[in-house]
Amino acid sequence: MRLTIDTETDTYEQAIAAVQAAYGLRPVVPADWPEAAAVDPRPDPQDLSSDAIGDGWTDQVLFRVIASLMPGARAVLRRITDLGGTASYDEVQQYFSDHPTTPIPPKKIGGTLTSVQAVQRRVGPAGADRLLQRDERARLYRIDRALVEGLRRAFASADARPDLLRGEPADRVT
Repeated sequence: MRLTIDTETDTYEQAIAAVQAAYGLRPVVPADWPEAAAVDPRPDPQDLSSDAIGDGWTDQVLFRVIASLMPGARAVLRRITDLGGTASYDEVQQYFSDHPTTPIPPKKIGGTLTSVQAVQRRVGPAGADRLLQRDERARLYRIDRALVEGLRRAFASADARPDLLRGEPADRVT
C-alpha cells in the first residue's frame, strides 16, 4: 500500500483521515475535504481466465510461467509471441544481440531459454507439451497458436503489474 500526503496542501485532519481510511477505519472526513477521484482497480492475474485453452494451459498458468522466468527468457518468449509464435533462431539471435535493454549474446540464447522448460515443470500443467517448441532441423522456435493468444493476454497483464514479475538475481557479495 502506498499513501501520499502533501504536507503543503493537506491539513492535519486530512492526513489523519487518509491514514485511517488506508487501514479500513471509518474516519470522520472534514466537510471541506474534496472527494477523492475514483481509482481504477489494478489489474490482477486472477482477472485472467482459468478456462483451459489447451493441454491444461490457462491464461493464469501462462502468467505464472512468465512471472517466474528470468527477464532475459521472458523477453525472448515475448519476442516469439509478438512474432505470432514462430521465429527462426537467427531472427531471435539478431534481435537480441544489440537489444537496448536486454542484450543477449547469440551463443547464449539457447541457455537463456533453458529456464522456460524448468519453470514450466515447476508451475506449468503436469504432462503438458512444451510451451516453447524447438525444431533443431528447421532452426525454428514455435509456440502453439492457442497458447500465443493466451501469452498475449498474460503479457498484457504483466505489463500492468511488473511488480509481480521475477527480476534479475541480486549481485553476490564475495
